[in-house]
Amino acid sequence: MTESSQRNRGEFPPGRWLFCRKAATVVVTLALLGPLAACQHEGGAGPSLMLAGPPAVGPVKAKRHMIVADHPLAAGAGREILRSGGTAVDAAIAAQMVLTLVEPQSSGIGGGGFLMHFAANTGAVDAYDGRETAPKSAHPYMFLDGAGKPLAAADAGVGGLPVGVPGLVRMLELAHKDHGRLPWRELFGPAIKLARVGFPISKRLARQIAGADGLRESPVAGSYFFDSDGTPKPAGTVLRNPDLAETLAAIAEGGADAFHDGAIAEAIARAVGSAPRNPATMTADDLKAYRAKKRPPLCLPYRTWLVCGFGPPSSGGVATLQILGILQGFDLAALGPESSRAVHLIGEAGGLAFADRDVYIADPDFVPVPADGLLDPQYLALRASQITGAKAGGRRQPGMPGAGATLHPPHATAEAGTSTAHLSVVDADGNAVALTASINRPFGSRLMVRGFLLNDELTDFSFTPNADGAPVANRAGPGKRPRSSMAPTLVFDGRGRVVMAIGSPGGPRIIGYVTKALIAALDWRLDIHRAVAYPNFVNRNGALEIEKDTSLARMAPALKAMGHEVLPISGVSGLNGILVAKDGLEGATDPRREGAALGD
Repeated sequence: MTESSQRNRGEFPPGRWLFCRKAATVVVTLALLGPLAACQHEGGAGPSLMLAGPPAVGPVKAKRHMIVADHPLAAGAGREILRSGGTAVDAAIAAQMVLTLVEPQSSGIGGGGFLMHFAANTGAVDAYDGRETAPKSAHPYMFLDGAGKPLAAADAGVGGLPVGVPGLVRMLELAHKDHGRLPWRELFGPAIKLARVGFPISKRLARQIAGADGLRESPVAGSYFFDSDGTPKPAGTVLRNPDLAETLAAIAEGGADAFHDGAIAEAIARAVGSAPRNPATMTADDLKAYRAKKRPPLCLPYRTWLVCGFGPPSSGGVATLQILGILQGFDLAALGPESSRAVHLIGEAGGLAFADRDVYIADPDFVPVPADGLLDPQYLALRASQITGAKAGGRRQPGMPGAGATLHPPHATAEAGTSTAHLSVVDADGNAVALTASINRPFGSRLMVRGFLLNDELTDFSFTPNADGAPVANRAGPGKRPRSSMAPTLVFDGRGRVVMAIGSPGGPRIIGYVTKALIAALDWRLDIHRAVAYPNFVNRNGALEIEKDTSLARMAPALKAMGHEVLPISGVSGLNGILVAKDGLEGATDPRREGAALGD
């Protein structure tokens, strides 16, 4: 697109993004901050993201602050913290503790997560890694049976074997030390109260209780989620969880040490070791040794914006930014949201990004990951040159992003982790949080300890440790973090102001969900509600997966004519986003789930 055509659309031409990295921090300098000249962006004001004309169902609007979360009770807890003067991190912690209670199938203190934070007063973007780690007993062959064959994903994901050392509490504590304002203990009050008085089971939770294999047989979880006659507790039933209330009270008083060192850690280790199915070895020392980390955020200019995501061990940020970078030279705005050619181009970029993801992305503490090379503009332009305007390229091969890149054997993982939660927050000072947390599959490992469920995230390792005579990058090992697809994302305008916070659950399809929402808002000018609700589609280097029974499904004949294999999907996303518009904040929760956007 030419500069003149951009100006005709009310935009500004791309400026020169100069952002500096300090340790694990990226600084996006605001124009008002002045003398951080080496980190300044020189260019005009960022474009408006408003779409002319109100949609039939629009975003929730607020002036001061906003939170969007997967459950109304969690969003309500976050808003109360914001009303009390809490920061975006404070509100995120309070909301996540409530999600542990009211959406136990999705995320919680027995799992992990990734948090992106923007500090409005300094322009710093921080990325906090709370991904689970494998215990010392883990080894590359742990998911093979006696005959050396990979275990079935459904069998491997139940019991002690798939449980990773949880990292969510330690990560949230680290973020709170850096960016919290209210006392740590106050952030647990809403969840503790709800756990004691109870909450009504939602329709979604009731459906998932009824459909979760192995949950009824779980020693503790079975009696919590099922009646004495074995029937699943129906929607509307009030669930009380005094065990979780006690656990949260202990963490509120003792911090993350109360979770990682003491009675709670010992209870987790016992549950893993004595699991009725797939017992495994996890020790209290494994939990005590866990460390949350600050990672370098990944940022890439996209047209007039700067998009920042989470780097390895998550593939979400790398792949999302790769897709956007590959699409830089295509005029998606001119094509519009109802264009089969736009869907084709985005899908082709997705196939190229997933080809790279499957060979390069793993825990960077164990495997060299060429993240900078994968996002190099020249490399992305080379990948983009492999896309034709109206013909599918089929299964893509990985590229070579720099001379030092190590090409590992391609590998697949179970990655059925659709049971994840995302929340976005912007506080009154302009600080922003995008937090994605997970226990992997619905109800995780099915093991319940002291009121919370343990994850089954180790199934995100490759079950096959070697391929073509070489080790697979994402194979299991002690202390290693399994590859993730979570993609909490922040977007900045030409003046370094945050304009969007977004993310989603959905396993590896998270990458497609988040990319879709970004393009819908940034290129197609859809408001945040319409961007989130827009039909899902993703190409994971195979079929072009399109959400069934949507307007995009009607494009199938045209896409097939281009050579695509089209696969209908149910679209279990959970996008929760906030857009900073000219006149305030606009938030939207995914209509496919039951969340809420709340603000003042």
